[in-house]
Amino acid sequence: MLMSDLFGENLFDEFWGFPTQHELANLDKRLYGKNAQRMMSTDVHETEENYEMDMDLPGFKKDQINIKLDDGYLTISAAKGHDEEKKRHGKVIRQERYSGAMQRSFYVGDAVKKEDVKAKFEDGVLKLTIPKKELEALPENNTINIEG
Repeated sequence: MLMSDLFGENLFDEFWGFPTQHELANLDKRLYGKNAQRMMSTDVHETEENYEMDMDLPGFKKDQINIKLDDGYLTISAAKGHDEEKKRHGKVIRQERYSGAMQRSFYVGDAVKKEDVKAKFEDGVLKLTIPKKELEALPENNTINIEG
């Protein structure tokens, strides 16, 4: 049924097959299910020397997790598929286990080096320790000279 934009949908979306705003807003729920907001949940704690992150990655194995540090951004990605060797005969009636890939990025600063970050994966929780680095101080005289 075609409805005007007055009701929150565009008149031509259904006609042309474009996704509605409601469908786009719930895209992550369709991909990951009703628990999408809890995927890769992260707690960040600050100590005097470090930042400590605890990220929930239940059901993943250590070799399915990848951590990269590029241009001051720490990116954690995880990917998994269903085990094909454990496949049972017959058709699947219901499947709720997740398979696919996900990632999150955090800005940690350009001063942090790959060697400084410590990672440990235990009981479905990724624990990261990132040292605090001092930002380079700006020079006292921050005036720009004008040529000419």
